[in-house]
Amino acid sequence: MSNESQDSGEHDEHSVLANAFSDAEDFVTFVIADQLFGIPVLKVQDVLSAYNITRIPLAPPEIAGSLNLRGRIVTAMDVRLRLGLPPKEGRDSMSIVAEHDGELYSLMVDSVGEVLALKSGDYERNPPTLDPKFRDYSVGIYRLDAKLLVVLDVNRLLDYSREQAA
Repeated sequence: MSNESQDSGEHDEHSVLANAFSDAEDFVTFVIADQLFGIPVLKVQDVLSAYNITRIPLAPPEIAGSLNLRGRIVTAMDVRLRLGLPPKEGRDSMSIVAEHDGELYSLMVDSVGEVLALKSGDYERNPPTLDPKFRDYSVGIYRLDAKLLVVLDVNRLLDYSREQAA
């Protein structure tokens, strides 16, 4: 009988841990112009350091070009320019590879941080004071100890058909 109570106690402990993890979402964090951003880890295919990018004639200004990643052509987007920020001084940047509509995109950012597991209860909608440049592509925020994490909507960031319709 004591084995049954011990087993049920272990089961309860595992379910508490499972509930704690199911209430959190993992985000890959990155910095652009001293602002902390995040995208859901499930959207991320890869993280790259500097890569050889080939310019694409007549592409929008935020499209830096394309690159070859293990035999696949990947469109490189300068997220700074997409957000309406000035270009970065120097060329050292990192990229987060994400997929949108079956295509791979390399999101060029200033630096890539860590993966953070954030509680969904701490998630907030965009405050009215959030920079309008960020609000267009953000789904919400997390207030961390010393910084504000802006959660970007990768689909909205990469969706050019929305702009053409507007």
